Amino acid sequence: MTETTRTDASVVDRDRLAAAHHRETERFVADHPACAELARRGRAHMPLGVPMSWMAKWPGGFPVHVAEATGAHFTCADGHEHVDLCLGDTGAMVGHSPAATVRAVRDQVARGITTMLPTADAAVVAEELTRRFGTGSPAVDQWQFTLTATDANRHVIRYARQVTGRARVAVIDFCYHGSVDETFATLDDQGRVVARRGNIGAPVDPALTTAVVPFNDLAALERELATGTVAAVLLEPAMTNIGIVLPDAGYHTALREMTRRHGALLVIDETHTLCAGPGGCTRAWGLDPDVVVVGKTIGGGIPSAAFGMTSELSERVVTSVGLEDIDVGGVGGTLAGNALSLAAMRATLTQVLTDDVFGRMDELAVAWTDGVQGVLDAHRLPWHVTRLGCRAEYAFSPEPPHDGAAAAAADDFELQQYLHLQALNRRILLTPFHNMALMSPATSHADVDAHTAAFEEAAHDLLG
Repeated sequence: MTETTRTDASVVDRDRLAAAHHRETERFVADHPACAELARRGRAHMPLGVPMSWMAKWPGGFPVHVAEATGAHFTCADGHEHVDLCLGDTGAMVGHSPAATVRAVRDQVARGITTMLPTADAAVVAEELTRRFGTGSPAVDQWQFTLTATDANRHVIRYARQVTGRARVAVIDFCYHGSVDETFATLDDQGRVVARRGNIGAPVDPALTTAVVPFNDLAALERELATGTVAAVLLEPAMTNIGIVLPDAGYHTALREMTRRHGALLVIDETHTLCAGPGGCTRAWGLDPDVVVVGKTIGGGIPSAAFGMTSELSERVVTSVGLEDIDVGGVGGTLAGNALSLAAMRATLTQVLTDDVFGRMDELAVAWTDGVQGVLDAHRLPWHVTRLGCRAEYAFSPEPPHDGAAAAAADDFELQQYLHLQALNRRILLTPFHNMALMSPATSHADVDAHTAAFEEAAHDLLG
């Protein structure tokens, strides 16, 4: 009997999927001899032939090598122009090499890249981030700068432990916050905290450092906070890295009340959810965190990130760390807050990713969502598509998931790999390891329509 993936309304035959994937792989290899040669050369001195190991996970046997990227398109080493709906997994949400950011970076490179000293750009960026995210009461209005959101999350966790005297951090099951050790934990079938599958070289048992609760499960969160051992709750306002999982009505209000009642800090990571608007979900939904973390997008592609605190929390942090030890406590880095990053952030936030561009980006995401839904309806595919601002994603279950475990259970790696490769062969790049599309100020309706046409062709090839 042929093994199949069964859903409520249709069946994807695994033999048919394997045959389609084989055809797409042959087409990809034939179309990309230059990329294949670069991959072969790379294997001589790089593990798996790539500068970072996860790049080997792209479908096709080797990754496309980029020769040039501008706006919402890139050209590979074989000369093929692609629609880029990945956009560096939000690192290039403003589009590749926006003119204002490029000008600011070029000017700053000539004036100095890094000096361990502040520049005038720092105060401007902090003011702009406060305008965007400082809408709560009390406001998030005190900012520090790093190179990655991973660094920002690590630093915030250290500060939370420092000021609360508590050891553990609470995270959401199947969350992702960069390569932060405490977040690579999940719940097993008995509800115990264990290391996430694939967690490489975990330094300690995650049960010692981390409480894990499902998204949208307020009762589980209450139980963990009631132990009095949780320094901070770290979460995305909507889950994104396991697929888009939206919060229940009232979830964030209850979350804020609980954390305050139990003396835990509330840390909102907006690195991916900045897609919801100029101030992410924090501003769009009227959230009231103690800390906001944001990265990737705000530097227009130059390594940049920031974390903001309320003035009250900032005062607790400052008074708890002696000046003599401020540089050796595990917070910061020689390149953090460097002149080049701050110049890129200032230009990107004030001239490129401005408040007025989000309306058009959202409009394009609505069109992408409608195009996908039209294909699902026409082929009676019982999958769903979810949008969060200018980001949208389809997944292989009839209804949107309520938590990360449900989203993970609906995944299908083989099917996902085929759909990504099929799109790539039609010169469309989706975000890797998701079926997600992101809209930039440079994305066009023609780019969206190209994806809809490719997705329709894929559905026909799978189902006939």
